Amino acid sequence: MLTSRVHPFLLNPVEKIPRSHTLLWFSLSLGVAFLFAVPALQQAFSGDYVVQDDARQHVFWMMRFRDPELFQGNLYADYFQAVAPWGYTTFYRVFAVLGLDPMLLNKLLPPILAMVATGFCFGTVLQILPIPLAGFLASFLLNQTWWMKDDIISGTPVAFVYPIFLAFLYFLLKRSLLPCLAAIALQGLFYPQVLFIICGILLMRLLCWDGRLPRLTRDRWHYKVAIAGLCVAFAVLLPYALRNHGFGPTVTGATALTMPTFWEDKWSEFYVPRHIEYYLRYWLCGKRAGMMPEEWCTVEYGALNWLTDQRDPTAPPIFLSRVRFGLPQVLFGLLLPLGLRLRRWVPLGYQVKDQVWVLLQTIAVSIGLFFLAHAVLFKLHLPNRYTEHTFRTVAAIAAGITLTLLIDALLRLGSADPVQAAREPISRQSSAYPAAAAIAPQPLALALCGVLVAGLLTYPLFLRIKEMPFPITDYVVGTASPALYEFFAQQPKQIQIASIAPEVNNLPSFTGRSIVVGGKGYAIPYHLGYYNEIVQRSKDLIFAQYSPNLADVRQFIQTYRVDFWLLERSAFRSNYFKRNPFLLEYAWMLGDLPTKIENGSQPALMKIPKRCIAYQDPQFYVLKAKCVQKFAKNRG
Repeated sequence: MLTSRVHPFLLNPVEKIPRSHTLLWFSLSLGVAFLFAVPALQQAFSGDYVVQDDARQHVFWMMRFRDPELFQGNLYADYFQAVAPWGYTTFYRVFAVLGLDPMLLNKLLPPILAMVATGFCFGTVLQILPIPLAGFLASFLLNQTWWMKDDIISGTPVAFVYPIFLAFLYFLLKRSLLPCLAAIALQGLFYPQVLFIICGILLMRLLCWDGRLPRLTRDRWHYKVAIAGLCVAFAVLLPYALRNHGFGPTVTGATALTMPTFWEDKWSEFYVPRHIEYYLRYWLCGKRAGMMPEEWCTVEYGALNWLTDQRDPTAPPIFLSRVRFGLPQVLFGLLLPLGLRLRRWVPLGYQVKDQVWVLLQTIAVSIGLFFLAHAVLFKLHLPNRYTEHTFRTVAAIAAGITLTLLIDALLRLGSADPVQAAREPISRQSSAYPAAAAIAPQPLALALCGVLVAGLLTYPLFLRIKEMPFPITDYVVGTASPALYEFFAQQPKQIQIASIAPEVNNLPSFTGRSIVVGGKGYAIPYHLGYYNEIVQRSKDLIFAQYSPNLADVRQFIQTYRVDFWLLERSAFRSNYFKRNPFLLEYAWMLGDLPTKIENGSQPALMKIPKRCIAYQDPQFYVLKAKCVQKFAKNRG
């Protein structure tokens, strides 16, 4: 009968099945990883002017590797190169030397990284529960998780976290010392924050439980890998501790409290007002301060007036319609301890090895570092970086194992003698799984398993129905005419472009030319030497663009060596201040400037003659700075 073959096909351990069976599940896992990446590849290559949002800051400067004349003396290029991890920079540099454009490599990387991470995820699960189905389910869930966030798709340092961290877990559980040490080194070279988590895991594995009390383990392997791993980590982190990138000092928590950019509605939002939602939005769901991954836990404003803070009637009411603790990765992951406790009714739980403790150790270390990062803001960068990646990884692995236990239990309960199947004695030390071939699941049990798996595999489609995008890629498509990009690309490599139009953020990536100041994403506030310069430039640019005095325009051009000034045709309309993201980001320093423009004050740039226009189309026009200077001098 078909039903008598289902259970052994799905749930026999690796030592009971041909190697080809395991390879089949492994290949299916890799295939799933690639299929998830296909929509991203389609978007990436849908046009000539498409770039991933984060790549606009973290990758554009690498064009220098192929042409050292680009971005000479550019503040943004210098900063992002200075703070980039050495391994990440070297990785892109090597391919650039081989002739591969960094922006093209950035689009090709995500599927490769996802497949590598999937392979190590599959192997890690088999070290905990040697059932190929568990590896497949965990890998599938993890891939779903990756495409709810723009980490792997970004091709930036954070994209390397998952393949390297999963490689560390795999080699750690497999007790392969040298590959484990290599993974530790790579983690520090690509994303140092996670290296602290790895060090914590190595230390926690030196403890074991003797009844209810912890004691030091007697397993020499744990001491060996801990000592060697900590030495490698120290050697990798030492250059980071000693280097001076020239953009300090690092912002402190006390200083950040006084900076508008760290408060709500800003790109770098960290703090929130102390209304009732404070504990949800700051400690739990905050994008940078909260413990939970962003896609797990978001808070929206809306109805439910009874949630309004009665101490502050002006505080907006909130509702929790998108606190998504019901995601399968989270729900089934939380059920794993229960499944292991109820082994009498979930007999496959006896096959879960003690290696499963690494999941709890990872969570414990992550939470500890999360609170430590809050205590020393911002010396360890952002607290959320110590939990979001590990929470996603552990949840998917735990959920994959739980689902496998549940499927096994359902199929056993569907057998001819379900009580006997559940009570069948299984030696925890035995590597052989009880006779799976003898179990003949009933059609109802098969149907329940089918519904469970189908719901698991298709639930992201329901996210799209609720207007929650899936997959998330954050690819940015240039909205300007291709002729504008071609115009700038044909100009000398050393030009400086001034603009507050949102399109200015795309110009370095699409044209290879420098900008004086950029908008969202460029103004990173964690190093004050860099951020204060950005704020000053932004202030000078805004006031020069809207100043009625040509002398202010001329002074700005001279100070920042501007060659071209990009303007939107709507830039001098009264509603421009309400819809331009750049102006909204710096609304706190504009004073009465918007009011003056609304009342009819005419900026000097509106008086520039047409002969100074170097390029124009229905959306933009570009002024030649030298022509503007000459005109201002003659009028002065």
